[in-house]
Amino acid sequence: MDLLLRDRTAVVTGASQGIGKATAMGLAMQGVRVALVARRRPLLEEIADGITAAGGPAPFIIEADLYQETAVEHIVRSTQSAFGHIDILVNAGGGSRPLDFDAGPDLWLEGMTLNFFRLRELTQTVVPGMREQRWGRVVNITGTSEPKILNAAFSAKAAVHVWAKGLSRLVAADNVTVNCLQPGRIRSEQMKLRYPTVESELEFARHEIPAGRFGEAEELANLAVFLCSARAAYITGTVIPVDGGMSRYAF
Repeated sequence: MDLLLRDRTAVVTGASQGIGKATAMGLAMQGVRVALVARRRPLLEEIADGITAAGGPAPFIIEADLYQETAVEHIVRSTQSAFGHIDILVNAGGGSRPLDFDAGPDLWLEGMTLNFFRLRELTQTVVPGMREQRWGRVVNITGTSEPKILNAAFSAKAAVHVWAKGLSRLVAADNVTVNCLQPGRIRSEQMKLRYPTVESELEFARHEIPAGRFGEAEELANLAVFLCSARAAYITGTVIPVDGGMSRYAF
């Protein structure tokens, strides 16, 4: 299936590893010109080299820390300078922030800033251009709605779900879609710290994941790329788990 993405432009945050990396590479293989955003430039350079070696359009690298107040302006200005406009935004940046019950407000603010406030600000900045050109795609990589512990990132991602639903209704008539993907246990650098061995993965999967295994970043990225395409024009305002059946709640 031709996803009709060739020559589109995209910004992908958190592009140095895991889901962000896989999504950026998937978009590039569809002919999208991708701005790769993350803190670790050497990793971004490796990914850019891999994309061009595979025949994709040369990516544009943006070294940025989303926690910094100047990050949004830097990302948008740099991408517009390189590509002229932005068609697609994949918000894959962020990170887990487990907290104790008595965690102070600074820790909560840090987690919310990284996982919600900055994501909202970046989207808010690029969506007007999408509406003006009457085409745009926003995909947010979020998190579980069934937390077992206190985690500022989970709270922030829940806020993303509600905010994204409201935004999707506002911009749908302009052919701009806004969707969220909830990863389950997807193999990544962060997940490797929690489950360092194959045995620990299998033990969790045996009890919690009907599919019986952890997912690969590419499996989620395949859906993210589709949602970024012209073929997904009638899908908006959704929250889609990609978790091997792990979610227990009913919609």
